[in-house]
Amino acid sequence: MTNNKLITLLAALLTGITAMAQSTVGSWTGKLDVMGSQLNLVFNITEADGGGLACTMDSPDQGVKGIPAEITVDGGTKVKISITALMAEYEGELKDGMIKGTFRQSGMSFPLELKPGTVNRNRPQTPAEPYPYKTEEVTFSNDADNVTLAGTLTYPTGFDKMKTGSVPVVIMVTGSGQQNRDEEVFDHKPFLVIADYLAHNGIATLRYDDRGTGKSTGDPAAATTENNMKDALAAVDFARGTGRFSRVGVLGHSEGGSIAFMLGARGKADFIVSMAGPGVSGADILTAQNRLLLTQSGVPSDITDAYCKALAAAFAAITSAEATTDPNAKAQEIVRQAGVSLPEPLVQNLAKVLASCTPWLKYFIAYDPSADIKAVKCPVLVVNGDKDTQVISADNLTAIRSLLPEGSLNTVKEYPGLNHLFQHCSTGQVTEYAQIEETISPEVLKDIADWINKTK
Repeated sequence: MTNNKLITLLAALLTGITAMAQSTVGSWTGKLDVMGSQLNLVFNITEADGGGLACTMDSPDQGVKGIPAEITVDGGTKVKISITALMAEYEGELKDGMIKGTFRQSGMSFPLELKPGTVNRNRPQTPAEPYPYKTEEVTFSNDADNVTLAGTLTYPTGFDKMKTGSVPVVIMVTGSGQQNRDEEVFDHKPFLVIADYLAHNGIATLRYDDRGTGKSTGDPAAATTENNMKDALAAVDFARGTGRFSRVGVLGHSEGGSIAFMLGARGKADFIVSMAGPGVSGADILTAQNRLLLTQSGVPSDITDAYCKALAAAFAAITSAEATTDPNAKAQEIVRQAGVSLPEPLVQNLAKVLASCTPWLKYFIAYDPSADIKAVKCPVLVVNGDKDTQVISADNLTAIRSLLPEGSLNTVKEYPGLNHLFQHCSTGQVTEYAQIEETISPEVLKDIADWINKTK
């Protein structure tokens, strides 16, 4: 009789635990109101393999997914989630199908109400399978760096009926940071959209996962823009080696634009398309970014000028052979030597810049594309949005126009109202990217396809 009671009690306890898990398992989404801006957060709660619960956090508006978190649920209703990497936590109570509570970070508290579900984005330009054209999964190698790259070769509509060697192919090179073959960001897939449009206009494309991303191998930690250029060159060589295409061009976005110019200067591309590709050094690009951001944030011009002066000194320190073992001390030293006075948060930001001295950043800051742009002999299309806050259009296009050799097909065009992703926008700030449904301006797509077909 006693054993039966024990079994009954255990059964009731297990039922209660299961109910608790089922009531919280799943994705929960809510919006933080941060100084008037809405920031979507998503908590993904699952049953852990060893029992209990597991959790990750997504910040879709910042393009971040899978941030590790720890979760406890007390009494089936009181939820506590700790996000150590962000020094943040959330505490709330489950009631009537909602979790109502408070999100805390850096000494600040924000009310946050969660409801079941995720953030659903409408991306009307993203094509859906089945496609009316042929695609092929391919791999190719950058033997110099021992990297195998995986990608998608997209053939134009009706390719099988076209004469062999009559179709151009475009190698698509992503911007900075590790991205998949679609250059996916904020649920936008710009390269997939471009590949689809070009396929409908008689142009083949090859897009690939960056090294260490998706199905591509390799360690991106030590990779620079030059290493990424070698990956793109491997794609060019692969496409030529198929013998199926008339010409091999390179389309690069942002850093990919630099790589397109590099390959054009080396005589490896038959034509290039630079989408917001840099025409000035990385140091100049980053300084302009910071100046614009500070100005738009209402920081006084004298402080903005002082910070940019100190930032230039920080870039010089990063590109020097001298190692910075104490970024905080180095930041203070740079401010003193520059003879400027800065608010402490800006000094700390300088320290963060110094601490993030990766091989990629060191190369990017030092690289000046002038010589490569001057050396390009193939046809070039350069496009920029006038609301681009990452590669500032006016300065960038002025530099490229002054450097680009004369050519009957060479074209430099600025688009009013477009941002760094070539979306129609209001401010051009990164925070808008996720909110805009358009992935890329139809006018830009048409101009790219029409221009490539003119280069025959």
